[in-house]
Amino acid sequence: MRTFVIALIVAAAALPAGLPEGVGHWTGAELRGYEKSLAPKINAQKVATLPLAGYGNHSFLIAHREGSGEAELHETQNDVMVIESGEATLVLGGTVVDPKTTAPHEIRGPSIRGGEKVALSAGDVVHIPIRTAHQMLVDSRKQITYFVVKIDAH
Repeated sequence: MRTFVIALIVAAAALPAGLPEGVGHWTGAELRGYEKSLAPKINAQKVATLPLAGYGNHSFLIAHREGSGEAELHETQNDVMVIESGEATLVLGGTVVDPKTTAPHEIRGPSIRGGEKVALSAGDVVHIPIRTAHQMLVDSRKQITYFVVKIDAH
């Protein structure tokens, strides 16, 4: 019995304590798993997103695309993207064609004029500064899932 009690105490001590307040942790397996759980939720724009957490001046979300997105320009947020699976072409810079304000400090349009193209695949990381036009282009029968950190610049 004494051996059992000692083993129980050792096992309890080895259990991880709760994470400190404000800490977020997502395993690679969890992030890769979002591809399957988000695919059935694709909207008319061929994207599904899931907010994961918010921490004051920054937030996390996961996105899954099965088609090209609109051109975007964020006036007050930087984006950091970590590609979890799939592939796409990211157009960066240039000018948003026929820009429309769709939400405060958010500009969208059908395409970008004059941007540079960058091929993206699993494991890639991209930082997009505020006021930089960007657009994700996904070829037919392709997909991409990516983790996004949105960081307020002000």
